[in-house]
Amino acid sequence: MLSKKQVEEIKEHLEKAQNPVFFFDNDVDGLCSFLLLRRYIERGRGVAIKSFPDLSVDYFRKVRELNADYIFILDKHAVSKEFFKEVEQVNIPVVWIDHHDVEVEDLPNFVSYFNPSREPVTAFCYQITQREEDLWIAIVGCISDRYLPDYYTNFQKSYPELAIDSDNAFEIVFNSEIGKIERMLNYGLKDSITNVVNMLKFLFKAKTPYDVLEENNKNKRIHERFREIDVKSKLLMKKAMAIAEGKSNVLIFEYGGEMAISANLSNALMHRFPEKVIVVIYNKGATATISVRGENVRDKVQKIIEKFDNATCGGHEDAVGAKIILKDLDEFKEKVKKVFEK
Repeated sequence: MLSKKQVEEIKEHLEKAQNPVFFFDNDVDGLCSFLLLRRYIERGRGVAIKSFPDLSVDYFRKVRELNADYIFILDKHAVSKEFFKEVEQVNIPVVWIDHHDVEVEDLPNFVSYFNPSREPVTAFCYQITQREEDLWIAIVGCISDRYLPDYYTNFQKSYPELAIDSDNAFEIVFNSEIGKIERMLNYGLKDSITNVVNMLKFLFKAKTPYDVLEENNKNKRIHERFREIDVKSKLLMKKAMAIAEGKSNVLIFEYGGEMAISANLSNALMHRFPEKVIVVIYNKGATATISVRGENVRDKVQKIIEKFDNATCGGHEDAVGAKIILKDLDEFKEKVKKVFEK
């Protein structure tokens, strides 16, 4: 967690920021981190980062478009040097809060970097804001990253009908109403930019988790998107589970189409088959997007990926994202089987 000194330092930055832009990773941990800080200071704009593996220089245009006086980067493990070069030209401060196990070197002096531990960035942001009315948002962000904070018991007392008795974060994600909100927001981030912006505006004002769960004219699109993806997700899960019935401890599942939900599928499969190494591959165009789940998979996957040109990899010890050129995919799968099959 953040130290008391770090909390105070970040609070000072937030107080100084009159028109900040928040760049957050395009997942629920990143989203909830942004929501907590935005609801705390009641100003600023949010931009979901979809570039991988780093925050690319292309996103700097949003700083100029929004006339930002501060930049906050949340839950992103890498930022391109070109992005920082552009920031240097406009001379505004950067606050970067992350939790990935990476070494960051040679940061410009205008960057305040915080990476105290492996808890979700949502947990850090709730430590900063401590708004009781935002407890539900903190829970959603934490369980999305397989982390169950101590204050889950407080949430259970406040919303017993939305919680379940479990010490397993993913059990809560897939089997409770607060977990349904996690999945709704996850799917909502995969909508068009206009609909994502509308979702953010709605979430700025949502007072309780019921404002999300109970469908109305204000959140209708969030519910529609959830139903759309949930149907497709269940169909893909059914196909993947049929493959998983084999004896191999490695499950490799490929799919295509217009909708990329590899991270969601891999998380659901890991929850269902915790003893297996899960590899979900989304094929579109000339590139394959890969999500790998399993105990201590990161270092092994990184070593495999290093053998391929123009391939990238990043993530946590038990949850990794990667991209590879489609022509190298068959060789990648063979190496995965060789490394992980028992």
